Amino acid sequence: MKIDRRQLALPVLALGLTLGLMSVVPAFAGADEDAIAKNVEAFRAAQAAGNAEGIASLCAEELSYSHSNAKVDTKAALLDGVAKANYKWTSLEYKDPTIRVVGPTAIVRFNFVGEQEFTDGKKTPQNLHILMNWQKQGNDWKLLSRAATKL
Repeated sequence: MKIDRRQLALPVLALGLTLGLMSVVPAFAGADEDAIAKNVEAFRAAQAAGNAEGIASLCAEELSYSHSNAKVDTKAALLDGVAKANYKWTSLEYKDPTIRVVGPTAIVRFNFVGEQEFTDGKKTPQNLHILMNWQKQGNDWKLLSRAATKL
């Protein structure tokens, strides 16, 4: 049986391209996951510090931010609330985060554990489950929505 090299060229080329794409796609997903993880940590740090400007830079203009008491804020309302807060965070951790990139969006879940101290000295523990949705806008990942559920 004689095999013509030209007949083999197309299948070999297709196999090579497929293997090449399979190695590149996870690299892009990994880079996106790393960028999102960095933004999630930056959001946590800004939230813990009461830094409205830090939070603003990470949020989409169309932000929908749902609190565990069912109150829903726009970006402007969230930033106003952070700026006028009558408490500070004495601790704030985002535990057991998971990040799943789906095209130009990402689903982030974690347990939100912290303690707030109010101006009257009262301390309140927080134990929540958080769902964040991030959207790629240009080269940046922006927080598009957030929902909290009490645990």
